[in-house]
Amino acid sequence: MKIDPFAKPFSCKDKPKINYPCAWTYKVIGADEKELRAAIATILGKKNLLISYSHASSGGKYLSLNAEIIVEDDESRLRHYQNLKNHAAVKVVM
Repeated sequence: MKIDPFAKPFSCKDKPKINYPCAWTYKVIGADEKELRAAIATILGKKNLLISYSHASSGGKYLSLNAEIIVEDDESRLRHYQNLKNHAAVKVVM
């Protein structure tokens, strides 16, 4: 097999092409479901928001929720992510 020494390797740093507006799902992880739902609704607004249960850790200490919303552009998608990430009830956002 020949390998092209000039071929560009796959990189996660390559920015994906996203066609806006589009539905975007954030996986939000925290310890308390009620607090997590309230945080998501406060940050993302209740209009066009779908929150669904995703998973709980085996010990029951953490759970994840999916928060789906229509994002209008890259700026709003990233702003929502940062606002979720900075909320006290949220441990991780993906």
